[in-house]
Amino acid sequence: MRSRRTFGYPATGTATGSMARFVVAGKADCPHYAKAELLADLLQRKLPDFRIHKICVHPNEWKQWLETTCLSNGWEHEHSPLVWRELIDRGGKGMLLGGFSDFMEHVQGYYGITSDMTTDLMLKIAKENLQTKELFMQEEAQGHSLLQPLHIWINSALHPTCYSLIPLLFDSEVFTSAPLISLHLLDVGGSEEALHGIKMETEDLSSPQLHEITVHNFLDDYVFHQAHFIIFLDDWPPGQEKEGQTEEVGRAVMKKVAKNFQNYGKLIDSRAHKNVRVMVVGDSFINLKCSLLLENAPSVDSSHFVAMGTQLEYEARAQIAKKLGVTSADVTDVIIWGNISGSFHVDLQRARVFRYEGAIYRPPNFSQPLLEMSNNRKSFETDIMSLLSLHRSMVTSKTERPAAMSATNGVCAILKAWNNNSSPKEVFSLGIISRGEYNVPKGLVVSMPVVFSCGQWSVVPNLAISDELRIRIEDSISQLKTEKENTVCS
Repeated sequence: MRSRRTFGYPATGTATGSMARFVVAGKADCPHYAKAELLADLLQRKLPDFRIHKICVHPNEWKQWLETTCLSNGWEHEHSPLVWRELIDRGGKGMLLGGFSDFMEHVQGYYGITSDMTTDLMLKIAKENLQTKELFMQEEAQGHSLLQPLHIWINSALHPTCYSLIPLLFDSEVFTSAPLISLHLLDVGGSEEALHGIKMETEDLSSPQLHEITVHNFLDDYVFHQAHFIIFLDDWPPGQEKEGQTEEVGRAVMKKVAKNFQNYGKLIDSRAHKNVRVMVVGDSFINLKCSLLLENAPSVDSSHFVAMGTQLEYEARAQIAKKLGVTSADVTDVIIWGNISGSFHVDLQRARVFRYEGAIYRPPNFSQPLLEMSNNRKSFETDIMSLLSLHRSMVTSKTERPAAMSATNGVCAILKAWNNNSSPKEVFSLGIISRGEYNVPKGLVVSMPVVFSCGQWSVVPNLAISDELRIRIEDSISQLKTEKENTVCS
């Protein structure tokens, strides 16, 4: 196809009072690009008001570069080189000339100058151009590697939680020692256009920490490459991973989950940084997903995989605060045991309440054990469990999506703790691999109370396990074992 050309302005500054700048772009290995750039150099030497800008593009990147440039300027062009001219004092508005033949025609018509470069010389210069371009790309890649950015991957990046999470990742309290962050958004089968929209908004944050952002809607060769942190969100929109499904459908869903996360685990094992830390977030099979990931990434420390129970913990604190007439920040040390997205238990044995307005005045820094404020511990815990379930259903019903802000808050709290930016006394509820603590079978991912120190978690020891709590934990263990059994292909 012949390029669509537009002529109409003289090329020199003497006729219009304007300085003309020509842009010659082409593939590094293109002989016609080599001939065009040397002809442009000749014009620049002979004409005082003539300026040339050259864009040398690697052959592997040329097609995408050409499509993007033509689309943004409303041009039609298919081959290398691409030549246009700009008027510097008119805002740099580009005017397409076309390809090599069009450029030659323009130069001959306006200046009476042509090129007598031989074919052998064209090929020699094209070869040199390619070598120079590849050397430059190697040096540039080496320079990027010296920057050593922190690589963060978010899976299911079209989930609402991702949208609210991204700005907080650049909060100085989350990654205190990371001067630069490379953010990678993955949503297998998701809309590429929507992912690019999130990318554009992230760039608009103008964060000095943002080194680069990439988007992926399929498992290409780059996925999880040298990842330092990976955050798995629930698939969006939600499918059949909810209540009300038949047992047969439930098994089919879990087998699909198993296949996906076994594959993710293998990719983490082969591609991610060996100190990668992985967090699974959401309300569908997150203990199971975490277990499948760590089982299929044997070269990564299993303690680097966690399932987030902090969201449930914070939501339970909010319900307790409503019952007592305090704020949710006034309630601390609530513990979530068991299967976070299934059979779990809210344990209040360590919970404390600040700023409660009782009969006796107490200073703001004074706290009371929550269970001492209730006449019936079992009833209080049962009420909180019921209120929590009702609250989650109401949020989903009113917003027509899962709770995103509370999930974001939980993710940031764990990231801060993992990066040494929390009190070593602060208790978090996390699904972690059991090593036999509290008689939980080894190798099972179960939510327990943990504290962080020096970037590592440890299970809070010596908690009282009542008969009621033991029954709840055993129910969770049984459910988790059933989920694992249902993932085994028949």
